[in-house]
Amino acid sequence: MDYIKATDAALVQDYIQGNEKALSTLINRHQQRIYSFIYSKVFDKDVSDDVFQDTFIKVINTLKRGKYNEEGKFLPWVMRIAHNLVIDHFRRNKRMPMFQNNGDFNIFSVLSDGDLNIEKQIIKDQIESDVQELIKELPEDQLEVLTMRIYKDMSFKEISESTGVSINTALGRMRYALINLRKLIEKHNLILTN
Repeated sequence: MDYIKATDAALVQDYIQGNEKALSTLINRHQQRIYSFIYSKVFDKDVSDDVFQDTFIKVINTLKRGKYNEEGKFLPWVMRIAHNLVIDHFRRNKRMPMFQNNGDFNIFSVLSDGDLNIEKQIIKDQIESDVQELIKELPEDQLEVLTMRIYKDMSFKEISESTGVSINTALGRMRYALINLRKLIEKHNLILTN
């Protein structure tokens, strides 16, 4: 088999049938894209290395167990695994990389704790619904950026392209959205802790 010209699907099949070289070809083919994607989320070389390695450990285990069935969609499948592992990393470290805004209050850090018991879950759900009501009071441009960033998980580059404004403008709108949200929370006397 000519590995350079082989499709991802053919290489996956070859690897499943026991040919290790097929996997190293797949990794070499896609590592730049996958690694860049991971790094763009975590901004840390060591963490990126770990997540990249964990991604391929998961890929190998899935392939070896015969659980792979993403016909011809190898790269999107690997990217999904990497994305999930990035989220796991932030959950473990109790911080979601939503918006680092120099010490300004970040409402969404309150909502990102995965280890909640039932009572706390009910409180968290109430907080989320209260926050969603408050968000509707934000100016349209701020609401749009905040929704894209938080609920659609879009990058500021994607938001900028989608709304036709510069990345700095999108960042500014997000910052003002969070500042205004904080004011609304104070105005409505909402308590956002469990």
